[in-house]
Amino acid sequence: MGLCTIMHKVLFVSVMVFISNGLSSNGIGLNDTARPKVVKIGALLNFNTIVGKVAKVAIEAAVEDVNNNNTILGETKLQVAMHDTKNSSFLGMLDALGLMDGETVAIIGPQTSATAHVVSQIADEIQIPMLSFGATDPTLSSLQYPFFVRTTQNDLFQMAAIAEIIYYYGWRDVTAIYVDDDHGRNGIAALGDKLAERRCRISHKAPISPRLSRENIHNELKTANLEESRIFVLLAYADWGLEVFRVAQDNEMTGSGYVWLVTDWLASTFDTNSFISPEDIGGVQGAITLRMHTPDSQQKTKFVSGWKTLTRDKMVNGTGLNSYGLYAYDTVWLLAYGIDAFFKQGENISFSQDPNGTEQHRGKLQVDEVRIFNEGDRLLRSILQVNTTGVAGPIKFDSDRNLIHPAYEVMNVNGTGFKRIGYWSNYSGLSVVPPETLYTKPPNRSSLSQELDSVIWPGQTKQKPRGWVFPENGRQLRIAVPNNVIYQELVSVKGADSFSGFCIDVFRAALESLPYAVPHKLHVFGDGHNKPKISELLQLIEAGVYDAAVGDLAITNNRTRIVDFTQPYVESGLVVVAPVQKSNSNSLAFLRPFTPMMWLVTGIFFLVVGVVVWILEHRVNDDFRGPPKRQIATIIWFSFSTLFFSHKQNTVSSLGRFVLLIWLFVVLILNSSYTASLTSILTVEQLSSPIKGIESLVTGNDRIGFQRGSFAENYLAEEYNIARSRLVALNTVEDYAKALKDGPQKEGGVAAVIDERAYIELFLSSRCDFSIVGQEFSKNGWGFAFPRDSPLAVDMSAAILKLSEGGELQRIHDKWLQSSACSSEGAKESINRLHLKSFWGLFLMCGVACLLALLLYLIKILWTFSNYSEDTEPSSRGTSSPGLQTFISFVSEKEADITSRSKKRRMERASNKVGGGDESPNCSFGNSNKV
Repeated sequence: MGLCTIMHKVLFVSVMVFISNGLSSNGIGLNDTARPKVVKIGALLNFNTIVGKVAKVAIEAAVEDVNNNNTILGETKLQVAMHDTKNSSFLGMLDALGLMDGETVAIIGPQTSATAHVVSQIADEIQIPMLSFGATDPTLSSLQYPFFVRTTQNDLFQMAAIAEIIYYYGWRDVTAIYVDDDHGRNGIAALGDKLAERRCRISHKAPISPRLSRENIHNELKTANLEESRIFVLLAYADWGLEVFRVAQDNEMTGSGYVWLVTDWLASTFDTNSFISPEDIGGVQGAITLRMHTPDSQQKTKFVSGWKTLTRDKMVNGTGLNSYGLYAYDTVWLLAYGIDAFFKQGENISFSQDPNGTEQHRGKLQVDEVRIFNEGDRLLRSILQVNTTGVAGPIKFDSDRNLIHPAYEVMNVNGTGFKRIGYWSNYSGLSVVPPETLYTKPPNRSSLSQELDSVIWPGQTKQKPRGWVFPENGRQLRIAVPNNVIYQELVSVKGADSFSGFCIDVFRAALESLPYAVPHKLHVFGDGHNKPKISELLQLIEAGVYDAAVGDLAITNNRTRIVDFTQPYVESGLVVVAPVQKSNSNSLAFLRPFTPMMWLVTGIFFLVVGVVVWILEHRVNDDFRGPPKRQIATIIWFSFSTLFFSHKQNTVSSLGRFVLLIWLFVVLILNSSYTASLTSILTVEQLSSPIKGIESLVTGNDRIGFQRGSFAENYLAEEYNIARSRLVALNTVEDYAKALKDGPQKEGGVAAVIDERAYIELFLSSRCDFSIVGQEFSKNGWGFAFPRDSPLAVDMSAAILKLSEGGELQRIHDKWLQSSACSSEGAKESINRLHLKSFWGLFLMCGVACLLALLLYLIKILWTFSNYSEDTEPSSRGTSSPGLQTFISFVSEKEADITSRSKKRRMERASNKVGGGDESPNCSFGNSNKV
């Protein structure tokens, strides 16, 4: 080889090295064949916290396992640099900046949500993926922080689980106790949204300072204890959450009647600490807490079994493994799989200066030394596309960058540990079977499918706490009582502290049946001259001016949108009352039981049955034979005599008896019905009115009266499209009577008044010249009004049902609303006459019996006539076949005579054949045509 050739090769190699170095220095990476020996990653932890101690061991173990596994990164090794942020967002930011030295490709952490909010902005600037196993704040979204990846469960799902538990047990109001930072505030905001979806709410918030001040905790719990709710949701950190329970125990807030729902920090505390003092265990007895659910697997079993060895090697003996440790371990593997896929795509690692950093100077801060990870977005994409299984379960992200299949275990603190009472999953809600079992079935979120095992509540009781008490702030409930100026029997107000009436007695009886005292004071609503508007009263309840309302409050659809009503204690729909006239009996009163059509059909059937029986009996029964006039009289007499079962003619044929049996049954029913109806007509006074009900008023143009302030005005206008100009407001019962007597012809008069039945029954109790006409045309009742979602409304409903079942409600009703002689006039309005439609089945049955009997009779006659014709000699029949006249003559003749003559002819033919002669030509058929 010549010197020139050698120099050319040396020059070529030098140029290539120069180009390679130049490209590398300008941020252009190497290909896949030049993987680096070491990939640097950082970790931001709080070493002295419960979660941080476990996560540190888990991350170190995961790095060792990845580096010992040549199938994932080959010869490349992970090198982790751990920093202790000491629970400080400022130190976390400085540590993060320290990792931006142009070598770190990803950060594991930060551990807390507050630090994650700060560091995520730095990660976005230099485009380094940040994988957090502990930042559960729902607001850490990929839209705001594109390089933030949550590798644990989102608190949004934990809050959804707590909301479903609250709804499952039927509670409505809760008190939220939370750490006052990004983690706590945003978590409680998510809880409020989830509760609102189920018509529940956070009625009081108690923020706790992150600096852990016992005095602050004491003040907040004391204030919360004065509120109505006894359902406490505690969102805290594992390191000082027990301090809240210590203060609560000192304030006697952990005993019977209280409910504590705790986020997963309590489970992490129990899982991590090998020793918890008996005092702390006693303070959390009966609490319900959550734990992130990690399905059982061989990987998890192997890792859990080796945990003691890991903690011994890391000099942290006695530290248990919690769920965050499992997710921290999986986070390292997730990152390793992402880096491996990143390299397999031909990507390299390179950094370049931040152009914003070179242009900005902040005093002595050397911002220009910060480097941007050029391929950070591609590494992020590789991480998000990982689909594998770790010790905590599946590692796969959905479209919102949340791990798939979020699930929690629902735990009840009992004794020295936990009792698992069920599971919650985003797939099927609450269940007593593991979520992975339900993933193979269709999702079922129906209320009937939601289930949890029994719970030992605070105070060592199995009875579910009511969840609320009356506030311990000395305030009495303000109960509004509408001053009813029309019917004093319902509500009577005789002073500021003097209330009586049916509604008041029902309310007081219901309160007495409650298992607890209700401090309250009744307040008059209305001026005492005009009936108050109930809609205005209900709006005041919604606004918080009153806590409830007691009185004649009709339950309508529009009103239930403003307040909650109790179970109705009076059924009272709208009815029409109008003037009526008494119709006296007259000489034709006996015709009233049947309608004209009924009389006509009944008479026709009497004649039809008589004719049918005559046809069936004529040939065999002498009672139905004779001259034509006699036979017609027999038909008429026989038919109508069956009305009294006094017919003298006997029936001898089977078909005749069959028809008569059916007809006598019909007559029996007609007789009984006629007698009952006639008795009612002659003994019950009849009332008549041109108004027949609401239909008559809708189709007419007459004015209609209603009680001022009643919902009837809007109901008639909106439901029946009655013009408001036709509706006349009336104030008193005297106005009712005067307007009805004047009638629509006079000014101020009305054709009818529409009001609730309970009012009308009181109005009619002393006014017999008016009556209810038509049917009740709306279904509603009266109840007591409370604010929306008030627990007292539920208990009062149960109390009203108890009064009803025990008969006390009826006794109160009879005391105040006992009906008088005129109150039931509406029931006597006009007894319905008997119509044909009520008896058409009987007539149909009788008609079918008659037709069937006639058909069988016709078949029998034709068969008999055929046999008789064959017995007649040919000479006597003539040359033509028998005609219609012959058949009629045959039918008219008595059957015994026909039979006798046929028998005699057969004997004569037989004797002629024996003597060898022919039949006598002198025999004639004509002699038999005698009737």
